[in-house]
Amino acid sequence: MGVSLTPRREMVFSVRPLTTDTWPDFARLVAEHDGVWGGCWCMAFHEEGVGRTRTPERNRTEKEARVREGRAHAALVYDGTDCVGRCQFGSPAELPRIKHRRAYAAGPPAPADWRITCFFVHRARRRAGVASAALDGALREIARLGGGTVESFPQDTEGTRVSASFLHNGTVALFESRGFTRTRQLGKNHWVVTRTVRPFV
Repeated sequence: MGVSLTPRREMVFSVRPLTTDTWPDFARLVAEHDGVWGGCWCMAFHEEGVGRTRTPERNRTEKEARVREGRAHAALVYDGTDCVGRCQFGSPAELPRIKHRRAYAAGPPAPADWRITCFFVHRARRRAGVASAALDGALREIARLGGGTVESFPQDTEGTRVSASFLHNGTVALFESRGFTRTRQLGKNHWVVTRTVRPFV
């Protein structure tokens, strides 16, 4: 089922984890956007990475294999029955590849239990609260899975205008609104932000 392009004044989203049951919804969202970012199929931050030698078909196959094996995590946002966005998270071992890796490695060690690497929102639902719902869903999943220290690398957009299609790390303002704290800067506009999430009891 495709996503309607008709704007809605009020959107009430639900969030589900990425599993074998929700894989078809996730796959439909990604396929509608040509595999996302050059056909990466959300593999860029996994150990396998992406590159010229890796086709979109291979990326899709390996992503699905990771989901079947429980080695890929994401919070999927739904508008009704349509998956309209996602937030990818996992352990640093699951998601070892990050942008600004050299700057990150050069800083003081700050071991994290979880890492939030990227967001993606359907082109017809951007700036409608999907990323916020996705982050909330990811944090709930992390709590359900035992909680711990969570890190991410969002972009500081204060005083600038950035296309929503390029904000795949999310914004510092969004993370700070959810209790994250800046710990150090990466590059010109990105920050390491951290927060402790308590497990569900």
